[in-house]
Amino acid sequence: MDPILLLKALILGVIEGLTEFLPVSSTGHLIIAGSLLGYTDEQSKVFKIVIQLGAILAVCWDFRERIGKVLGGLAADPLQQRFASLLIIGFLPAAVLGLLFHSTIKTYLFNPLTVAGALIVGGFLILYIERKVAPPRLNSIDEMRWPDALKVGFAQALAMFPGTSRSAATIMGGLVFGLSRKTATEFSFFLAIPTMFAATVYDVYKNWGLLRIDDLPVFAVGFGASFVAAMLTVKALLRYVANHDFTVFAWYRIVFGLVVLLTAQMGWVEWAA
Repeated sequence: MDPILLLKALILGVIEGLTEFLPVSSTGHLIIAGSLLGYTDEQSKVFKIVIQLGAILAVCWDFRERIGKVLGGLAADPLQQRFASLLIIGFLPAAVLGLLFHSTIKTYLFNPLTVAGALIVGGFLILYIERKVAPPRLNSIDEMRWPDALKVGFAQALAMFPGTSRSAATIMGGLVFGLSRKTATEFSFFLAIPTMFAATVYDVYKNWGLLRIDDLPVFAVGFGASFVAAMLTVKALLRYVANHDFTVFAWYRIVFGLVVLLTAQMGWVEWAA
């Protein structure tokens, strides 16, 4: 196996794990990093699916107690049934719109320059929301009702535009709709589970013909790196939001997006789609 390819897998796996649950767009970072590393072939399409699965399994592991409690209480516990229903309701907008527009979005919007634009716009929106957001009215997920979950679900659907960030859309949307910072972040993590599992299954189905046993070492390296990086990031982000806002992520998005556009404009980097 090519050691350079394994190194690329390691780098991209770490990037996926670090950015999947931060409000900076993991998809956007993978598109840009993949272009920079020259990893944009057919194999890379399946690889990105695999490392995304690594990140979501890390969240499942971090929240295994709560997930186990929900699964164990689906038959008889009203509180757990209500929690599960909130996730289903929040998942539906992205599921429906994703099925309708998935192919179009991947064809026309999955390139570094559109990602850079979305990073910049999203950064300014985060700055605006952080300045204007009202005091929260909901301080735990258990206080949420189905309209709250549906609103966050529609916010999540905005993240189909690469570079927007699923985490940014759900967390900032949650803040706008009255969730506390911690509640919005936790609900974003839990909502990621059905959303990303569904996206992974759909992408595997669409790209089944690209799967090859020879690619297993590359996928294993990327999957492992993504799992570990995501597990560390989720814990760190929960600690961070206890005492900080998301302004630093907004400025990071803006600067990163401007750097990509500048390098393209000056001809320093020939960004591949």
